[in-house]
Amino acid sequence: MPLYYEYELAKAAHKIVSEMLNLKRGETFVITADTESDHRVVDATAAAAFTVGAKPLVVWNASPLGVGKAADPMLPVEALTAVLREADSWIEFNNEWLLYSTPYEVTEKHNKKLRYLNACGMNVDMMIRIIGRVDFAILKQYQDKLTSMTQQAKHVKMTTPAGEDVEFDNDPQRPVGSDTGYAHGPGSYMQAGQIGWSPVLESIDGIIVFDGSIVPPTGLVKEPVKLHVKEGEVEKIEGGTDARIFESWLKSFHDSQMLRMAHVCYGCNPGAKLTGNIVEDERVWGCTEWGMGYVGPMLTADGKPIPAASHTDGICLNTSVWLDGEQVWDNGMPVHSQLAKLAKKLGKA
Repeated sequence: MPLYYEYELAKAAHKIVSEMLNLKRGETFVITADTESDHRVVDATAAAAFTVGAKPLVVWNASPLGVGKAADPMLPVEALTAVLREADSWIEFNNEWLLYSTPYEVTEKHNKKLRYLNACGMNVDMMIRIIGRVDFAILKQYQDKLTSMTQQAKHVKMTTPAGEDVEFDNDPQRPVGSDTGYAHGPGSYMQAGQIGWSPVLESIDGIIVFDGSIVPPTGLVKEPVKLHVKEGEVEKIEGGTDARIFESWLKSFHDSQMLRMAHVCYGCNPGAKLTGNIVEDERVWGCTEWGMGYVGPMLTADGKPIPAASHTDGICLNTSVWLDGEQVWDNGMPVHSQLAKLAKKLGKA
């Protein structure tokens, strides 16, 4: 008897190496994982890479007690960096992610051929839903349209049923990145179903409410966590136990940048569901996600990061969005005619 989703997993793994990463014969393909990773996902992807003629190299690490630079003290930084600097392609299955860590930063700076795909915390069920069963071609059309509309907008407003009400201005010099699942050229890529950008950070004013998850440190939230934001900086955090845990975690770094907003994203993957795994949560259909702390180089106008001790992401469910006064989402569902037609093709009518 086959294992759970064994056939579907093989298809999704083949989709990763062939459709998403476009691996070529002879390429060195590094897979990183930690002791919290799903070994079936790692093994299936390595096998698929070997099948298309690439040379898979799997690197397992003990799970760090933090993410980004907070993971550095628990990583074999020099050895891991040396491996990644020679890779043609790298997929990260670590549950405690290496994105924004020192090995990532050094590799991103020096390995100009590298195609990096973030798949942190991927498990069999998620891999089937957000990769194997998604029509990437239609999803790309949806995201291309929404990305173009957002790039052209000067002012954005977002609200949610949980009480969010925040506004900000966009910087036309900063890219609006669309993760469509295709990682065919050098650079850093995320899973399909997300559009993200850093607005004019000092223009962010209002209330942001995390009612889905916050990763790290809480995972799924039991009560909404309300952030009072002025000029891009969190002045007050309200809520229950999760709010107290979150505020304590942010302040534990003694880094003022950890209390500043870093980016905002749309969730667009029709197969994603709220699980507490941020890679999936931030792609839940109709959500928005706000990052705090470290700002990656792919989000800034000059291609230089804004350093911070770590990074966290919070999910705002069922978001309504206005671009220059025109409403494009209502409680997470597209109301713009072109977006609505494409959503229907994706099964999100």
